[in-house]
Amino acid sequence: MSVSEENAEREPAAHRVSAFLERRREQIAQRWADTALFRTVFTVSRDEAVEAGRAVAAALAAVAAGGRLEDIRASGFEAVRDQLGRMAASRARTGLDLDGVAIEVAALREPAAELLRAEFEDPHSAEAQECVVALTVLMGTLRLVVMETTISAGEELIARQREQLHEVATPVIKLWEGTVAVPLIGTLDSARSQVVMESLLNAIVAERARYAILDITGVPTVDSLVAQHLMKTVAAARLMGAECIVSGIRPAIAQTIVHLGIDLGTVLTRSSLADALAYALSEQGVEIAPLRVAGRATDAGAR
Repeated sequence: MSVSEENAEREPAAHRVSAFLERRREQIAQRWADTALFRTVFTVSRDEAVEAGRAVAAALAAVAAGGRLEDIRASGFEAVRDQLGRMAASRARTGLDLDGVAIEVAALREPAAELLRAEFEDPHSAEAQECVVALTVLMGTLRLVVMETTISAGEELIARQREQLHEVATPVIKLWEGTVAVPLIGTLDSARSQVVMESLLNAIVAERARYAILDITGVPTVDSLVAQHLMKTVAAARLMGAECIVSGIRPAIAQTIVHLGIDLGTVLTRSSLADALAYALSEQGVEIAPLRVAGRATDAGAR
């Protein structure tokens, strides 16, 4: 039997399942409220669990009415997709893995199937079996929707955490009036370089900085890609009206840059962050003198 023929036979059963879900929505919601998925998510009030169950049952009825039992993109699911995603995420935060969430969603089928069988005088009749099969397919699709939503939400969370980590790992520090610095630690890839550039440019505007220091003391290696990122950041800072100074170029990195044939001739460099700050301050008319220790001065005077 072809897929189209199977769908044609299944369509009347789908419509009967849709009518059943609408008619028995309250009873289904009451039973679902006692299942692990709903009970452990809605811990404050059982009424909230019942209300959520009603919404899911209504969504399933809409999907069944359209005859798209196996389509995770059926419009009926859109009404509860966010809610299902939040429920699954809530279970995941308690330590339940994806397989565990799938099992809890699958457990919703039997309470509804039991009510469906009770609709028929003979629960073993062909008509009853067709409806149970249609409901089983529909509940399987619901499980796929929950899994897809959970995975998507997890990927979005990981992306946000990665972005936040990049921002935390590349702080912009105000060293002096008109002078900011970005101490770079670790590998500098394309994504992080973009965060560095955006953070630095925003700080230049916010602090009205005339000098920006990029300290690469904590960068383990410098290759042509890292050098290009540095050059772009320096150029962008100049466009914003700030002079950019690269500091912390260690001997090994200096040799690597020479061997790679990278031209940093247009970039102002200093060996350390202290030297870069001293340069920026001197350019602003701030003189730095060594601190005289009182005890030594006294000793010298005594002698």
